[in-house]
Amino acid sequence: MSQRHILVVDDEPKMRRILELMLKEMGHEVVLAANGRDALKLALETQLDLVMTDLRMPGMDGLALLTTLREQGIAAPIIILTAHGTVESAVAAMKSGAYDYILRPFDVAAVEMVVTRALALDRIQRENQFLREEVEKGWGEFIGRSAAMQQQYDLIRQVASGDTSVLILGESGTGKELAARAIHRASPRHQALFVPINCAAIPRDLLESELFGHSKGAFTGALQDRVGKFERADGGTVFLDEVAELPPPLQAKLLRVLQEREVERLGSNRSVSIDIRVIAATNQDVQQALRNGTLREDLFYRLNVFTITMPPLRHRLDDIPLLVEYFLEKHGVRSGCGWPAISPAALVCLQSYAWPGNVRELQNVVERALVLSRGAQIDLRYLPPEVSAVVKPAPTPVSEVRPQQLALPPAIERLERTFIGHALQETEGNRTKAARLLEISERSLWYKLKKYGLV
Repeated sequence: MSQRHILVVDDEPKMRRILELMLKEMGHEVVLAANGRDALKLALETQLDLVMTDLRMPGMDGLALLTTLREQGIAAPIIILTAHGTVESAVAAMKSGAYDYILRPFDVAAVEMVVTRALALDRIQRENQFLREEVEKGWGEFIGRSAAMQQQYDLIRQVASGDTSVLILGESGTGKELAARAIHRASPRHQALFVPINCAAIPRDLLESELFGHSKGAFTGALQDRVGKFERADGGTVFLDEVAELPPPLQAKLLRVLQEREVERLGSNRSVSIDIRVIAATNQDVQQALRNGTLREDLFYRLNVFTITMPPLRHRLDDIPLLVEYFLEKHGVRSGCGWPAISPAALVCLQSYAWPGNVRELQNVVERALVLSRGAQIDLRYLPPEVSAVVKPAPTPVSEVRPQQLALPPAIERLERTFIGHALQETEGNRTKAARLLEISERSLWYKLKKYGLV
């Protein structure tokens, strides 16, 4: 586990030394201050996990320091120590936000227990804050019962129980982060943090600090120590999204972290041990990235212990009605539009479109349709032109057809969907006229609509 940073504030050198030795024996890093003013300056410059301060000190006393730290937004737990304890001072300290109040002389074992509990509380509070921020970003559960998704569910269940590194491949919008979260939730680490890092979204000049942290003064603007996301994930899971976008020097440093299970903050020569599981993902062709040199071969083999490939939406068309229903409920309730229905013709169009943006694109299309329809049934009018224009695809030359594309049942289903979509579009959703246009009975059309989940 990583070290915790503790500030000890006392005007008596002997007491500062006693507390310093005790805390270092517990494995923590200790910063010392002889008065409240120095303590406040250190607290503003250093990432602290706990503050232990004497109550009576010349100048700024412990209560004044406590109040000022809270006003400055420093949320680390604060323990008050004093040899002049009164009920009034104890009540005042607790009301001002102190974690605990300890009388001197104290029992070392009792103080160690209080420190351990305070640090555990601090970690829980930081994790809760982190999780609240993650929840605000929004993410749902897997939706889909297709054979393609069932295969991925089986792989997730198989790999979740261990600590194996996992590489998740797939196009943008296929749910790679959802797969990583599912692995974490089903793993023994599920009570610790899941920390996602989008390697392509963070500016390169900030990426090393974001991953590994930095020490005060490491670069211009580094006004205090910063804990990196690898340290923050200690005990949990790190998800490196778009890992192939990492610059080569950072790929080398990441490889060392994976091998040694240690991180070294930018500007520091001290290594911090961490206990993490790493899951990585990329939408790139990894073999091409290896040939181009944009992905280090040794890093690839370290990450690629177990591979999961998320299928594109065009390979799981049967899941589209379920996904549409989920997004209608989710965004309809959020926008106050209720939970509107979708016409069969519109649903056929959604199932006939290629979805280059995959599930993320489908979600955006549904949300857009909800805004335009204002709670009315969603039909072809509310779909984007590229989706509503269901065009009969040009026949593929036999020479270009791959063996796995020769299966007749799925090809017939795709063709039927397309023709049904054309008919419903031409007849504006009138099933009687559509059946007549298709030269089948209404009963047969109804059967096919149910078969393809279009009703």
